[in-house]
Amino acid sequence: MLMNNAKMIDHTLLKADATKEQIVELCAEARENGFASVCVNPSWVKTSVEELAGSDVKVCTVIGFPLGASTSSVKAFETMDAIKNGATEVDMVISIGMLKSGNDQAVEEDIRMVVDAACRKALVKVIIETSLLTEEEKVRACKMSLRAGADFVKTSTGFSTGGATVEDVALMRSVVAYKAGVKASGGIRDLNDLMEMAEAGANRMGTSSGVKIMKGETVESGY
Repeated sequence: MLMNNAKMIDHTLLKADATKEQIVELCAEARENGFASVCVNPSWVKTSVEELAGSDVKVCTVIGFPLGASTSSVKAFETMDAIKNGATEVDMVISIGMLKSGNDQAVEEDIRMVVDAACRKALVKVIIETSLLTEEEKVRACKMSLRAGADFVKTSTGFSTGGATVEDVALMRSVVAYKAGVKASGGIRDLNDLMEMAEAGANRMGTSSGVKIMKGETVESGY
């Protein structure tokens, strides 16, 4: 049962001051616990690929992170560069301001450019930053992600005003059905939180505390 839970976890370290030693440790923990992936900033993709060679742990990175305010061309380049360096999953942040301005065409095209840049060489997860959106905006963002061909929708960066909630995960799952995955991130503090997110419809979890969660411990913050 714990192994099945571990396979849902993206073991995450996205702090600006993360050192090589910490990234190496992150990868060792992911290998030891059988996590789905490590999620690191783009500059650490090559290191993570080297550290995880021979394992089935994936290397995930972030695009347009954490604000989503980069241009689509920059996000597409970031995606291609990450894949060139060995990433097989990318978590992109949508153009949140464009969404809230009602420019859905720009938001959908932004997602599509990343999906096209990934060219099926990497899974694309779309971070919609639920804490900044109304329910109607969350629904629109999920529908746009589907139309653009994304593989997952994801709740949060972990760097904004809030993280995942069971209600948001359930809403996102209801919109995408089983045409895409749902990733919950931010605020997953223990195994009970993880199971609640899973029951609501999440099939991937982003957390910096995966090791403690797998040990049955409760942490102050899950991202």
